[in-house]
Amino acid sequence: MDVSPFGLERWFAEYEHEADIMLAESGIRSLPADRFDLDPGKLGYVIPTNGDPEFRADVGERYGRSADEVLFTVGTQEANFLTFLSLLNSEHGDHAVVVTPTYQALHAVPEAFGEVTRVPLNREDWSVDLAGVEEAIRDDTAVVVLNNPNNPTGKYHDEETVRELYDLAAENDTFLLCDEVYRLLAEEPITPAAAMGEYGISTTSLTKAYGLAGLRFGWVVGDADVVERAWRWKDYTTISPTLFGQHVAKQAMGEQEREILRENRDLATKHRGIVADWLDEHGLAWTEPVGVNGFVTVPEGFEDAEEFCRVVVEEASVVLAPGHLFGPYEDRFRIGFGLPTAELEEGLERVGDVIESR
Repeated sequence: MDVSPFGLERWFAEYEHEADIMLAESGIRSLPADRFDLDPGKLGYVIPTNGDPEFRADVGERYGRSADEVLFTVGTQEANFLTFLSLLNSEHGDHAVVVTPTYQALHAVPEAFGEVTRVPLNREDWSVDLAGVEEAIRDDTAVVVLNNPNNPTGKYHDEETVRELYDLAAENDTFLLCDEVYRLLAEEPITPAAAMGEYGISTTSLTKAYGLAGLRFGWVVGDADVVERAWRWKDYTTISPTLFGQHVAKQAMGEQEREILRENRDLATKHRGIVADWLDEHGLAWTEPVGVNGFVTVPEGFEDAEEFCRVVVEEASVVLAPGHLFGPYEDRFRIGFGLPTAELEEGLERVGDVIESR
């Protein structure tokens, strides 16, 4: 088994530690730790290792699922990884259909131990090519993969589209895995995939919508047999979710949840407007995103997004993410606008100076 180098992470490793401002980050600004009780008691494993049963039941209820259909993980990354391990090279098949562009792990991981067919979003509006997905599904397709809201475009596919995808998957005895890590940044979140029926699987975490990346706390919700196999694999990865993560997650998803999500949605809305005005000022374009990422056209005067992003980080000490890290999108770059307001405005001013100097 071999896995492709994670292009985005290697890009960050090259530039992030020395740059002043990170305008490529895909999450929202982090909440302060002192907002929560940080004493979980003895620092042992979470027991049972799939997560606290009552808390799993509470999370499962959000999806119309039982505690046995929920597995707590170390972030969404592990949730996706374990789900692919559970589904591929099994009685379900060894083939995945992945809607792209998307977070690289959603196609690189299944490619490492199976076969992947990528179905690009329609470039005009980043909508799903439902006919393309239907054509790509085979007898040995174990899973169709969607990231919604999408990273890097910020496109939020509506409920009708996701239900059509679910129906296509279910009709072919195939699961729909939806990475929904940005879902709760939407003002009106649609029904999660795991609540659409037995073939729906949802993965997410408290990283993006809650501003709690450091907790490394996520989950997968879906078919009990799939979740059970994912738990078996987890015994060989992180064994249990983090004790601190579960302890703080109970608070963040409890009495503090409404306030946290309102604060973060308001921040995302405010910052989306700031970036939109900046784009208009510099003649750039995007499809207005949900969440805190956008996929922006490259300014004139640069060969492609990679050249533009390298110039920006070397001259202005601001990190952006070139589009080629997400596929054949050399004419786009990803901008993240979930950071604190003052940093966002300073970063945009610096990037604007680079553009105007050409």
